Amino acid sequence: MLQASLKGEYERELRVAIDLARTAGALALEYYGKLLRVEHKAEFDEPVTQADRVVNELIVGRLQKTFPEDGILAEESVDTDRRLSRARAWMVDPLDGTKGFIAGTGDFAVQIGLADRGESVLGVLYAPATDVLYWAARGHGAWVERPLETAETSSTGPERLRVSTRTELSGMRLAESRSHRGPRMDTVVRALGISEEVKCHSVGIKVGLIVERQCDLYLHLSGKTKQWDTCAPEAVLSEAGGRMTDLWGEPLSYNTPDVLNRNGIVATNGVAHTAVIERIRPVLAGFGRPRY
Repeated sequence: MLQASLKGEYERELRVAIDLARTAGALALEYYGKLLRVEHKAEFDEPVTQADRVVNELIVGRLQKTFPEDGILAEESVDTDRRLSRARAWMVDPLDGTKGFIAGTGDFAVQIGLADRGESVLGVLYAPATDVLYWAARGHGAWVERPLETAETSSTGPERLRVSTRTELSGMRLAESRSHRGPRMDTVVRALGISEEVKCHSVGIKVGLIVERQCDLYLHLSGKTKQWDTCAPEAVLSEAGGRMTDLWGEPLSYNTPDVLNRNGIVATNGVAHTAVIERIRPVLAGFGRPRY
């Protein structure tokens, strides 16, 4: 349950999103580890399963009913211009990390984010395989709720999250994608002097590693992530003291006509963010990587 201290702005939205993420996660687990019908989305060069679609339908249907005045951008729904005329829009990734879901690695998450006037203001990340739930809303902090049988803080409820305070780049641990590594990322990692990495599929799971202080940094060099990949994670990271921007340190924008984060992603513990941006700037220039 939400602590009393979190009452106020976005309280209702948080309660709905948390309940919905848990319900959606339970539905996803009905398909997990079983025979999946895997299709290929040519537009984004990504796999999709029947689980992605049924979970998407559940979340979108509930949000439409509960917040009829808000727009919605969901990965498995047809996008329309309606959301662009709304100040608030929900960003939904029913199964972030579908490759992990298919492979049975457990690193996938239900992600429900809310953008207000183009900025991420609320995020709920739920990892059904481990029953770990993260949530945050602007001004309320970031919190985690773990399974009762394993949570040291089960008697006191949800645990407040704070990112690490590490500033030495060579001592930072990188949350890295299992399936997106290329020679350019190798060059960036060498430039940062990083020697420790943790690999997983989902953006939400990577941000979870940062807010749990298991990692300090995550980068995505390409422009292939979408707004539903980053909206909820950005809210959680920001409220835990971290920061998420594009590769040049500029803010991410939501509820825009183009759903792609074309300028890449840098997510850090916040205190090292400027140093990371400055260190990778000449590397990007060497790649000839343009900022759109």
